[in-house]
Amino acid sequence: MSLSDHVRTLGRGPGRARSLTREEARDAMTCILSGEAAPEAVGALLMLLRMKGETAEEIAGFSDAAQGSLPDIGPVDLDWPSYAAGRTRGSPWFLASARLVARAGHRVLLHGWNGADQKVRAGLAELGIATAATPQEARHILDRDRIGYLPLEALSPALMQVLRLREVLGLRSCINTVCRMLNPGQASASVQGVFHPSYRQLQAEAAEKLGWRNLSVIKGGGGEFERNPTKDVTVFGLRRGRVWTTTLPSESHEVRRLDALGATTLADLWSGTRTTDLETRTILGTAALALDTLGVTDSAVVAEGLWADRKIPDVA
Repeated sequence: MSLSDHVRTLGRGPGRARSLTREEARDAMTCILSGEAAPEAVGALLMLLRMKGETAEEIAGFSDAAQGSLPDIGPVDLDWPSYAAGRTRGSPWFLASARLVARAGHRVLLHGWNGADQKVRAGLAELGIATAATPQEARHILDRDRIGYLPLEALSPALMQVLRLREVLGLRSCINTVCRMLNPGQASASVQGVFHPSYRQLQAEAAEKLGWRNLSVIKGGGGEFERNPTKDVTVFGLRRGRVWTTTLPSESHEVRRLDALGATTLADLWSGTRTTDLETRTILGTAALALDTLGVTDSAVVAEGLWADRKIPDVA
């Protein structure tokens, strides 16, 4: 089928339009990523989906096609997407959490795109997390360090091109969700952050349809997977392949936005040059939830132990 067939399905009008099936969504994304679809049709499809609201079947189908287009990354334990724009957040404390998880012996693949905001990529450099120029280099970095960052432009130039249509269309599209569902290393566990709470359940339901095992999705700092210790946090996702949800209580009576944090740099906090309670709680709470997603027992205690020992050199 051509992409125009799928546009017609979505846009026939009241009483005739309908959502795409998973198979139709897979076909539509395959067409888009091939580069053969007319740009007008791509824009029409994305905006019709935005107006309607994506279904879990559609996200699963799009993700099927996107996943199938990716190169082999090699084994990954924890998939950690980072696709927030960063405008409503401060420093990317979640990167320190990811590094703690890697210190526990888990292979952590960070991948993403954050628009014009450079906080995440600057934070990677501060913490010594290597950025891969190719998927092959990502595998080498994971073998060496157990953690690495693979930019979307290196992972999938075709998907990157579609994601950047936001700059043309002026609106977010379902591609933002698809990127979070990429799981390029086919890890058995994934952690995801969203800005809009309604996407938590959508991504959990799509992951169930894709046959994923373990997933945690939260409304995190600026849309990243980052737990705010000053608020109750509801977690959606999967445990052992089944839909699961829980609420984690606030750990502090102090109410502060995460973008109000940041007097301390990532490098200072990691080295122990400066320590602050809320930043540390943010890192530990995020790491504990990531470890729990991996099936680690007493994950909060484990995270605290990893933090206490963080200045000991990593053992490859």
